[in-house]
Amino acid sequence: MGIESILVFLIVGAIAGWLAGLIVKGFGFGLIGNMVVGIIGAFIAGFLFPAIGISLGSGVLSAILHATIGAVILLVLIRIVKQA
Repeated sequence: MGIESILVFLIVGAIAGWLAGLIVKGFGFGLIGNMVVGIIGAFIAGFLFPAIGISLGSGVLSAILHATIGAVILLVLIRIVKQA
């Protein structure tokens, strides 16, 4: 993986984490935290979507949407665990 790929990976994670923080009110972890949430969300969606047969296409916008949905799922799970 080249430096450009890593940079795109981090940018997509940051955008997805930021969007998920806006969607799920009360969650924002700063730049680094949002990147981590976005990257973990991308992994969650990467396992979940193929298992249920959903395909969002390819490209950067699709990757951002994919990671954002996964990050929202992650933030909702965090909220449920914190409330328990």
